[in-house]
Amino acid sequence: MVRGGIFIPSNFRYPERRGESPIFRRWFEREGYEIRDLPQDLSFEGEGDVLAVGDDLFAGYRIRSDIRTHARIGELLDARVLSVELADPRFYHLDTCFCPLAQDSTVYYPPAFDPYATRVIRIHIPRTVEVSAVEALRFACNAVVVERNVVLNTGCGNLKSILLGMGYEVWETDLSEFIKAGGAAKCLVLFLTP
Repeated sequence: MVRGGIFIPSNFRYPERRGESPIFRRWFEREGYEIRDLPQDLSFEGEGDVLAVGDDLFAGYRIRSDIRTHARIGELLDARVLSVELADPRFYHLDTCFCPLAQDSTVYYPPAFDPYATRVIRIHIPRTVEVSAVEALRFACNAVVVERNVVLNTGCGNLKSILLGMGYEVWETDLSEFIKAGGAAKCLVLFLTP
């Protein structure tokens, strides 16, 4: 996870992914980022489970990341972290069911969250767009947003229409090969925030 000049390495839950962390650490060290570690005994899967909406950080937990990392992330980044519990294992990271659009809006799939998390999202984000189950399973929420441009998997026509109506330009691309591995556009990027 990157915020400003700070990099927080992942502590992957599953051994298959743990080899990624040292590679990322070396790159960010070489590029001059300040490295801030979380306790090694706590699972944290990075930007896949922590996304910014305005000044707030929404942090997913239960399936891949440990809720106990959230308070520490808030301290490390001097930011408010709002914990949201993921309730459906098909949506194992926050970025598979929640996509910030702007400072005040997000796209999300409510059934992926427990009821309290859904209330947290609705209370703290003025504008929410709900996606259907069909489009959620095509990882509609796993989109990449850059200013008014959205890169979206094909087959999400309803969300595309909504986004176009909101003034976004939508770039559809066939991500079916990546969906086989459990993700779409957002799983392919790491934002280097200013």
